[in-house]
Amino acid sequence: MKPVKKNIQNGSICILGIPFDKNSSFQKGPSLAPEQIRKSYFSDSSNLWSEKGLDLGSIEYLYDLGDIEFKKGIDDFNLITNSIKNILDLDCHLISLGGDHSVTFPIIEAYAQKYDHINILHLDAHPDLYDSLHGNIYSHACPFARIMERKPAKRLVQAGIRTMNGHQREQAQKFGVEVMEMKNGDGWLDELEFDGPVYLSLDLDCLDPAFAPGVSHHEPGGMTTRQVIDIIHQLKGKIIGADIVEYNPDRDLNSMTSMVAAKLLKEIIARIYKDTI
Repeated sequence: MKPVKKNIQNGSICILGIPFDKNSSFQKGPSLAPEQIRKSYFSDSSNLWSEKGLDLGSIEYLYDLGDIEFKKGIDDFNLITNSIKNILDLDCHLISLGGDHSVTFPIIEAYAQKYDHINILHLDAHPDLYDSLHGNIYSHACPFARIMERKPAKRLVQAGIRTMNGHQREQAQKFGVEVMEMKNGDGWLDELEFDGPVYLSLDLDCLDPAFAPGVSHHEPGGMTTRQVIDIIHQLKGKIIGADIVEYNPDRDLNSMTSMVAAKLLKEIIARIYKDTI
């Protein structure tokens, strides 16, 4: 992963940090995620090979674009959307790191300008379908309500969900969201099939806290790391972009969760690379 901020080769795979947590409802901290995930990605305790046998160090056009620099007087969401759009305009594939889950809304706004319709696979403990939370319609609990109102996605499939309440169940029905709740088992793992491009939004609290303690919202009963990796490997469809969100270094234990995030990043890079060749 080469650090670079200009002269990006068209068609590259790019990594972009989004150090943003203004819309976190419980604890701040996800703004610190990008740098910690990078450190774990390059940690000497592991290597740069994916499980499928790809040496990520051998990918010539894999770039780290650094972090978005948020500034006073500039709308945060517009800055995210424009930053993502500039990368997509080069026909690049993007994986963003960090931020609370509210960042997925402006990210998808950029993707909607490039793709007529995309599929979204959303892995999370929470459906994030609130119309608003604590008076904030852009809360990290609301991005998929905002996305589905704009209708840029032809399908939204959510998996790992285990905090569904009455309001969000009504929202899921209203927007036609396909929800795979953990209480119903994981038989759907072999059935994830998409027609057209797939955007993967990966909230680390989709994992059980035993596997990822470094998140703001500990919700027991979640996925294993192996299940998430299997989804990345096995889902039928072409992954064209992804985000890894809601990692909170302030709650991590001995970099355990950042290593999980880095592992998932490696497997997503390898999957996108495979889907583009």
